Amino acid sequence: MNRIKTPGGLQKQPGILLSVAMCLLSMTLFAQRDTARKPAIDITSSYKPVLRNAVKINFSGSQLVTDTARPKLSYNIPSQNLFYSYQPVSLKPLELAQDTNLYLGNRNFLKAGFGSYSTPFAAAGISIGDGKTSLINIYGNYIASKGEIENQDYSQLNIKATGSFFTDKNEVYGSATLRNDDYYLYGYDHALFDFKKQDIRQQLQDVTLFTGIRNTVSTAYRINYNPNVQVNFFTNRNKASETNVLINIPVEMKMGDAFNMKVDLKAEFTNYTTSGYIPDNIAFNNNLIQFSPSLRYSKPLLSINAGLIPAWNNGEYKVLPNIYFEAQLQEKTFMIQGGWIGRFIKNNYRNLTNINPYLDPVLSQANTKETEFYGGIKASLANHFNINAKASFISYRDMPLFINDTASDSKSFIISNEPSMNNLRIHGDVSYINQDNFTLNAGFTLNGYTGLKVNNKAWNTLPLEVTGSVRWWAFKKFILKSDLYVFGGGNALVKDNDISSFEGGFDLSAGAEYKINKQFSAWLDVNNILNNKYERWHNYPVYGINLLGGILIRF
Repeated sequence: MNRIKTPGGLQKQPGILLSVAMCLLSMTLFAQRDTARKPAIDITSSYKPVLRNAVKINFSGSQLVTDTARPKLSYNIPSQNLFYSYQPVSLKPLELAQDTNLYLGNRNFLKAGFGSYSTPFAAAGISIGDGKTSLINIYGNYIASKGEIENQDYSQLNIKATGSFFTDKNEVYGSATLRNDDYYLYGYDHALFDFKKQDIRQQLQDVTLFTGIRNTVSTAYRINYNPNVQVNFFTNRNKASETNVLINIPVEMKMGDAFNMKVDLKAEFTNYTTSGYIPDNIAFNNNLIQFSPSLRYSKPLLSINAGLIPAWNNGEYKVLPNIYFEAQLQEKTFMIQGGWIGRFIKNNYRNLTNINPYLDPVLSQANTKETEFYGGIKASLANHFNINAKASFISYRDMPLFINDTASDSKSFIISNEPSMNNLRIHGDVSYINQDNFTLNAGFTLNGYTGLKVNNKAWNTLPLEVTGSVRWWAFKKFILKSDLYVFGGGNALVKDNDISSFEGGFDLSAGAEYKINKQFSAWLDVNNILNNKYERWHNYPVYGINLLGGILIRF
């Protein structure tokens, strides 16, 4: 009998056969059960995605608690005046970062117009440079008129160029000016004389060159300097010529927070010659040197300047005072002022014709020594009004007075020198400023000349002068303006050494300008509205009412 070997030992064969028979029986039973059903697939697991419902936020409001505290409303309304009465205070500024995009505004313009009395007018200006390293300005104007009286004509041409060049610590600046004024000596008796126009022409030409250097940053010793030189060539064509050289060297040093020391040296040299003068031409020099050391004390409530002015007037040595002060009695509103000051006035031919353009070539020059002792007040009222009043006693030495040349036809003026005279002067001015919408300025000056030694009267001087101006920006694009000039009559010397009193003058003008857009504006001026043909200089009446209008272009 065969046996099967197992790990547990040997077993008999009939047991194995029984096991195989049981397996076959179970398979047969399973196959019989499946034949009774349709074929199908049973899924034992699956995933079904489900979208969750959004969760709502439910507010459960509660009643607010009533605030029973009274609100405190504080308003800070700024003053409607942009021009305050400032007083000096010590400043400690932080370092300012330089703006690399410097805005210099509308610096280029052209203004042109035409008016009555055959009056053309033109003015123009142009600027070059960024204002940081260099800046050049060129501008000029021209005007001419023809009056109703024969030869009552004039023309004025002015051209000027200025330039500045900047370094880290200094500014080098300069300018060149050309001025050409044409006047005609029409102050003669037209019934007795008949002059050719070229014979009475007064052609004044002025060429000026100016240069200097000043520091823009104080030195280590807190010193500021500004030396400059001016050279001037002045001519009355075919009559006289004059060369002037002016040297000015001011130096200022700060000593602490309250004291400043200043030294100013001025030297003026003049060379004058005539042309075609009968019987012989005249040539001379006129030199003036002034040295002005002073010490200034400045605090918010008190400012004092104490100094002297040694001067050499054509070799003659004089010492002039330079003392003045300002003190506040009531902070920001009331101030008193006073002083004892002196100066020399250079009476070269150029300066004298700036006062009276109908002056003949001079035969000599004497500079005026002026000494003034004054006192007054300054006040600010209601943040809009500023008042200034001053009374002065002034003494003059070598004062030039203008008189008509009565030895000929009285059409021109000559100088009569007054060696000594005094003047009691009262001056006052007031201004009203309301933001940038309305400004009003008015002033008056009273002069009382006494103590003359040579002349009977202070010829062609004015005992009273009144000035006024109004600027009103009616709305953003429209401005109205008006100016007033009034003077009292003085005295003139006529033939046979008689005294003639001339009447005063009243000159009122008005104007308007309308800004069409950023580039274009229209303007109109009306002068001498009351048609008062007064005489500022004896025998020389002015024009009557005249109009001038045109356009202004900015680019």
